[in-house]
Amino acid sequence: MINDTLFFMLIVGIIISAALLLIFVWAAKTGQFDDSNKLIDGMLFDSTEDLNDAIKNEKKIKEAKAAKIIKVEEEKKVSQKID
Repeated sequence: MINDTLFFMLIVGIIISAALLLIFVWAAKTGQFDDSNKLIDGMLFDSTEDLNDAIKNEKKIKEAKAAKIIKVEEEKKVSQKID
């Protein structure tokens, strides 16, 4: 009798666990945990210092890209002169 009860509890536990796992996987795939307002709320509560830092970082990235383009063009000119 005890063995039958333990076996029954084991089966029921496995079935419930599998169902919960399937529900979680379904929710994750359909975007139930996505926070669509996170970016909007982040913009509302950013301080001016954070925004100025973001602008500075964007300028640095643009300058680095421009410097890389200039470097590549100079290398092309040098390689053309050698040929």
